[in-house]
Amino acid sequence: MSAQQNASTSSEALPSKAGIVVFPGFEPLDAFGPIEALYTLSNEFKLDLYVIAATLDPVYTGLNDPQLNKAGSHFGVNIVPTHTHETVPDDLEVLLVPGGAGAAAPTVAPTVEFIKKVYPKLRYLITVCNGAAVAAAAGVLDGKRATTNKSYWTMLTSLSPNVKWVPTARYVVDGNCWTSGGVSAGIDVTLGWISKLYGEERARTVANIMEYEWRHDPNWDTFAYVFGVASA
Repeated sequence: MSAQQNASTSSEALPSKAGIVVFPGFEPLDAFGPIEALYTLSNEFKLDLYVIAATLDPVYTGLNDPQLNKAGSHFGVNIVPTHTHETVPDDLEVLLVPGGAGAAAPTVAPTVEFIKKVYPKLRYLITVCNGAAVAAAAGVLDGKRATTNKSYWTMLTSLSPNVKWVPTARYVVDGNCWTSGGVSAGIDVTLGWISKLYGEERARTVANIMEYEWRHDPNWDTFAYVFGVASA
């Protein structure tokens, strides 16, 4: 039996509606790394993407807060939403939550409320970096194992003591929640998700097409040691 057959008994069982919720100051690679992996997958499997935000106005990744953007740089990109929190179709199955500096800003509050509202309908929730803190603020990670960005570990995990934080994990799977470490780890968790649903062979093909060296061991994150949180 092929890896694909092992992963899913029928194509009907595979999700076909994925969304990413964005907010001002989201981290570009948190979003576009996983999107690249899913884009590659979508060439062979039916998968539609919804870009979801509070409004349909372009959402800017750059930092306008002078306390965070000390150099005063104007450096970022805009992403144009396809749906608002209110208009996203009910058939949304997979939701990706990126992190970024904006995840700690007051402007993320509508995103937290959206996750709280939509989570019961989802088949899968995938968070990247401190996107886990956004999901945790919505209460959907309470009692679950999860991981997040290692360079801000102490601060992020202290905000949500009801989550069972795993400091050494590259990514963690608990039920339908998939959470990853910082930034590039979002690609690893997305490939892990693809491996689970579509088979490891397919995930490795996607990684190879991306020319990305997949860190496929979910339990090992070098940055847990770089930032000294391995014993947390």
